Amino acid sequence: MTPIPALAQRRSVPSRQLGAPGPTDAQTRSLLEAALRVPDHGRLAPWRFLRIEGDARHTLGERLAARALALDANAPAAAIDKDRQRFSFAPLVVAVIATPVEGHKVPVIEQLLSGGAVCFALLQAAQGLGFGAQWLTGWAAYDRVILDGLGLAAHEQLLGFIHIGTPQGEVPERLRPSLADKLTDWTP
Repeated sequence: MTPIPALAQRRSVPSRQLGAPGPTDAQTRSLLEAALRVPDHGRLAPWRFLRIEGDARHTLGERLAARALALDANAPAAAIDKDRQRFSFAPLVVAVIATPVEGHKVPVIEQLLSGGAVCFALLQAAQGLGFGAQWLTGWAAYDRVILDGLGLAAHEQLLGFIHIGTPQGEVPERLRPSLADKLTDWTP
């Protein structure tokens, strides 16, 4: 597929609709190598990956459920179960972590945008290999206890959990923004 049709047909596959098989180790390496090929002002590479697969996905889900209960002992059981299962569907989850360099001539916002491009490139690479993927955050991406448990340093930020697997059914198209609503021409 050529790049423009691939981009025009891009869609997220909900993580609950992703299952086995997931990428092999070689495919995962290819996906991650492709995701590194993003604009990176200053060549800082201000991001890193954390691979979560196998039983680690379920352990993370248990930690989310426990943390959710610690935050709200009266949380509905359905919400706790949702957190417990959050990482159980896609066989591979890649956490993309921003590692910004403070005080550098490249502003932190540009470093974070580069990390966002990594997330998008990873989605595109997964689709290119025939997998489905979804970029998710949720409350856990901003909870310091969870982030500490994942080994993030105090200055690091979790940009997203990229869930990757094989779509388990048809993924319906969703309404997209109209270019006419998003484009204006600047005239001096």
